[in-house]
Amino acid sequence: MSEPELRAGPESERAAAVDLPVGGQAVIEGVMMRVPGRIVVAVRRPDGTIAVHEQAHVAMTRRHRWLDVPVVRGAVSFAEMLAVGIRALNYSAEVALGEDGRAPAAAVAPAPVPVPAAGTRWRERAGLAIAMAAAMGLGIGLFFFVPLLIAQALGIERGAVHFNVVAGAARVCLLLLYLWSISQWREIRRVFQYHGAEHKSIWTLEEGGDLTVAQARRQSRLHPRCGTSFLLIVALVAVVVFSTVDGLFAVVFGHQQGLLERFATHLAVLPVIGGVGFELLKLSGRTRHHAVTRALVAPGLWLQRITTREPDDGQLEVGLTALHRALAAVQGEGASLPASGAAGP
Repeated sequence: MSEPELRAGPESERAAAVDLPVGGQAVIEGVMMRVPGRIVVAVRRPDGTIAVHEQAHVAMTRRHRWLDVPVVRGAVSFAEMLAVGIRALNYSAEVALGEDGRAPAAAVAPAPVPVPAAGTRWRERAGLAIAMAAAMGLGIGLFFFVPLLIAQALGIERGAVHFNVVAGAARVCLLLLYLWSISQWREIRRVFQYHGAEHKSIWTLEEGGDLTVAQARRQSRLHPRCGTSFLLIVALVAVVVFSTVDGLFAVVFGHQQGLLERFATHLAVLPVIGGVGFELLKLSGRTRHHAVTRALVAPGLWLQRITTREPDDGQLEVGLTALHRALAAVQGEGASLPASGAAGP
């Protein structure tokens, strides 16, 4: 495979790019990269070429300044990036399966690609929406209801803090078991390889190197601002917030919650937990060279040994293509580049 010519521009542009808050996500046979004002998804087609989809994107917290306040912006950004990530996954699935409407490379003229009827597209989208809702419901049940059930089954009734510490430990154990289990699937391992390619590409940028496969190959596949670290941060924040909420509930209503009452109150404060976790992740990005920060993000890096795999050169090429196109779009528009650490890979 030939080395892609993905090199940084002049020194002034390179310095600005290094400080650019770049985030990303692994998708099916590809990588999504996001920078201020732009989202780019690069996906490997079945014929070996790379499909690239670009779109302008201005965060809600920039369009509506009243949302740009601590904790609130975190909850809004989390929901917004969840929607962006789902759209990127849908696009990557179409391309990876050869259903993006592009004829594959062939020696003879291929047959026309059939276009689904409008009714079929509507049914496909409805089915996808139902599947996403079911998956979200299953995730909430597994990681929020089951830990409460475990703590109650163990007879933990010695106060809100003790109950939520036990439930939090059960939640982390379930998370580790879940991630390890899915990492055994061949298809998921490939996604985790692209996750590693995303991290290596971003590290190459942050280290000021040329965006080439040779440079990216030398970088670590672990990154302190990864969303995997966000999961552990959320788990720790949840213990504090849930304990506080449970204590206030007992004071206001004069009794400890039952299982369903506890589940309902915990579900209601999830946006707060997401917002606080987002602020802590941003802080870790800004102070990533501090010894205390490095110690605090270490568990997240350990977890990334499950959620990332070493990518091959072809996967690195896809990640670098997405990053290069994102940087070219932003630099071409002359956008102002905010301080590093505002987005997580």
